[in-house]
Amino acid sequence: MHEPMKHNIFHHKLQSTKIVKHFFGLVMTLMMSCSNYLDITPDGQAKRDEMMKTKQGIEDALYGVYAQMRQSSLYGCELSIRGVEVLAQNMTCPGNEDIELLQNYDYDKSDIRAWAEQIWTAMYNNISNANSVLNSPLVSQANTYPFTCYKGEALALRAFMHFDLMRLFCAQYTTNPKANGIPYQTEFSLRTPDFEMLADNFKHVLADLHEAERMLLVAPTNIYDITDFANDLQTHLNVYAVWGELARVYLTMGNKEQALAYAEKVIKESPYQLKEKTEVVNDVAGVFSQKETLFGVYYSDFYSTTSELLQKRTFYQSLDPRDDFMQSYERESMPLDYRISAYFTQIEAGGQYFYRLSKFTDIYELSNSAGSRPSDLILGINLMRLPEMYYIAAECLLEQNPERAVAYYNAVCTHRGLSELNDAALTQELLDLEFFKEYFGEGQQFFRYKRLNQPILSVDGKTLYPAKDAMYVLPIPDSEYLNRY
Repeated sequence: MHEPMKHNIFHHKLQSTKIVKHFFGLVMTLMMSCSNYLDITPDGQAKRDEMMKTKQGIEDALYGVYAQMRQSSLYGCELSIRGVEVLAQNMTCPGNEDIELLQNYDYDKSDIRAWAEQIWTAMYNNISNANSVLNSPLVSQANTYPFTCYKGEALALRAFMHFDLMRLFCAQYTTNPKANGIPYQTEFSLRTPDFEMLADNFKHVLADLHEAERMLLVAPTNIYDITDFANDLQTHLNVYAVWGELARVYLTMGNKEQALAYAEKVIKESPYQLKEKTEVVNDVAGVFSQKETLFGVYYSDFYSTTSELLQKRTFYQSLDPRDDFMQSYERESMPLDYRISAYFTQIEAGGQYFYRLSKFTDIYELSNSAGSRPSDLILGINLMRLPEMYYIAAECLLEQNPERAVAYYNAVCTHRGLSELNDAALTQELLDLEFFKEYFGEGQQFFRYKRLNQPILSVDGKTLYPAKDAMYVLPIPDSEYLNRY
């Protein structure tokens, strides 16, 4: 059993590793002076403006935006392995009152509203950081490389972060495109702009992503000889990740034609490929998947978060997988799904055995052998992987071209050790099941339930929560309204 909660938890390389080390050093330098360069005062503004006059200053600022994404209130925890996974009823923590409030969708409770506000505030602060890059003259007027690259990445970052805020704090677009949206922030400013309609939010996201695509496609072919910044593309919102994000956005809007087009661009034109079934074990264990990661956030200390939350069991914050999760993986007895042993381990406690989600736990840190980690592995959090593009393509083709849909579905299945789907027809239910198994713990399941307007079965399997805004739309912080009037 978990110990009672002791305090409120909500308050509180495709290429070499040379650039990752450079990245970390720059981030540390930037973070030590972050309060100065981002301080929107006459003095802070002058320092920021001076910083943005050089190529190095712009690169340092972009590295800072990526670094801020790994905050615990963002992708370092709440938008990856904990908060949104609790909302999806994938993870629980018996005895932890705040986790229980969250999985019961008690959004009116002050602690949960504070949790939502932390996400909102941290994301908008970092969107403003991205805008500081975009508003600088060298980037805003960019027409030559590498400044076009900086502009493309900053636009993509702005769209990426706004889109996730929309997925959390707004109604589902296909259900109500005229629903209230969020402020779409395009300036480096302490004041967020006015709220707008959700449909307008999506127009802004698409405009930013398409402009990012245009900027990033003009990079020269000898990109690695020009600037070190462009190496280790998986740590950047590169053009392939922009295509992947466009596939996500269009699918969320119900535009399956465009979603399919961009998913297939990633599948056919990117350098990434599905890993073999024998490569599944430890592939994302605190590192980027070398073959499948389109984009992730470099994070050398992700192990400390995963080990505390996912490896331990008698800890007031430690998370257990939902009670019946193994039934999903064992529906097909032969052959064995390689993800079972890759994603989960059993531990013994008091004579009983319990499953832990070990999918993201750095095996080298776990065994105190970090020095033996292969030098070509990038430490961090996977935010977009290739299998998602296959699932998007399959879903978009499900009705209009079942044979092609099955081909995309089978491609992932066979690379996970499962047999191909032959006689049985591919259904949305089968696609949902495979997505659940592949992305368990990665912070994407809640958004999928919401997009499909599906009910969610409670973590203990006893309650079916009906699909409605009361569950799927987080409360916008009261302070957001108070501060603008």
